[in-house]
Amino acid sequence: MSIFTLADLLTQQAQGDERYLEFLRVPALSMGLYVLPVGGVDGQQPHNEDEVYVVVRGRAFINIAGEDQPVEPGRIIFVAAHVPHHFHHISEELAVLVFFAPAES
Repeated sequence: MSIFTLADLLTQQAQGDERYLEFLRVPALSMGLYVLPVGGVDGQQPHNEDEVYVVVRGRAFINIAGEDQPVEPGRIIFVAAHVPHHFHHISEELAVLVFFAPAES
């Protein structure tokens, strides 16, 4: 069993040098915390896995396959494998929990 607290994950991510902090990996699933600063650039490429984002804090937009949607706390976003997507126009620091299934390769 593994139990995590969001506050601890946010602190751990802030103390590191990377925007993405993976905190769980099993064959069927991986999870991480992704944080982008105001005005930041999200350079991610399409993934080979299905992905779910849970927005913890911040405001931005996400472009999924050419369609923009607003992002704010409480939003849950599903992106299928191989679909182009990225966050943009980040107006408040964005923190999202990321779930990959199966685990990100």
